[in-house]
Amino acid sequence: MPITRRQAALLLAAAPVFAQTRPRVAITQTRPRVAITMDDVNWQQIPEPRRAQARLLDALSHTRAFLFAIGKNIDNDHGRSILQQWNAAGHRIGNHTYDHVFLNAKTQPDEFEAGILRTGEVLRPYSGFRKYFRFPALKEGATEEVRDRLRAFLAQHGYQNGSVTIDASDWYFDQRLRARLNQDATFQPDRYRQPYLDHIWQRAQFYDQLSRDVLGRSVAHTLLIHYNLLNSLFLGDLLHMFRTKGWGLIDAEEAFADPVFTRQPNTVPAGESLLWALAKETGRFDSRLRYPGEDDVYEKPTLDRLGL
Repeated sequence: MPITRRQAALLLAAAPVFAQTRPRVAITQTRPRVAITMDDVNWQQIPEPRRAQARLLDALSHTRAFLFAIGKNIDNDHGRSILQQWNAAGHRIGNHTYDHVFLNAKTQPDEFEAGILRTGEVLRPYSGFRKYFRFPALKEGATEEVRDRLRAFLAQHGYQNGSVTIDASDWYFDQRLRARLNQDATFQPDRYRQPYLDHIWQRAQFYDQLSRDVLGRSVAHTLLIHYNLLNSLFLGDLLHMFRTKGWGLIDAEEAFADPVFTRQPNTVPAGESLLWALAKETGRFDSRLRYPGEDDVYEKPTLDRLGL
């Protein structure tokens, strides 16, 4: 169902370039730091996508994010316009496959690899493109054989895993918000602001504590959120929340320079948050680790209770 004019009005109401060398990161840092990484670029699902794009870039005007693009979403005129604007603003661009197929037991690895190479060709003209790859849904292989094959493939083609340390379910909040707007022309999108912020803060605290307990320090965090309606409305609030709670905001490429991102946990099925996987590898934190690490089933009771 299309968005009404009233809904569009409610949405609107709510609403230096990276160094060429990898910066050094002090591993003795105790104050939590976080960088924004954003997946998918599902602009087709956003009402008034040009205005949403402007709101996202405005919210990120004082930090540099990493945008992991699905090839088919940006292999068109509007998608290219999005990447051109992110590129011009100094953000980095990464590879998120062409069709966003999850790497699971039914996936053909050769087709998955072909999608990575195809998207790389689409992204190659942008100066902000860096060879970082993010697995859809953070699924990195259901078996040891597939996991190791993909690790070798990425290394062969010069890619680094664009791992996540703070995973979350913003995609589910966005899905519920859009469905509610389609059902109710009078619904106020702002009702999602505080529940969303509470969710991200809870997950940030969980993964930062996991980092300290597993590694003895707070890593340079990469937060996974999505290019969607929800974040076009509330990303500025989310960044403000981190600042007011004492977290530092850092550029995404700086975060990826943390040595933790060279780690390759020995877990099967492979994937989830990098910190989740490192904790799982030790065998000492199973009482804390749910599987999958983040999913809609964990957040549904809260949103149901709030009438959202």
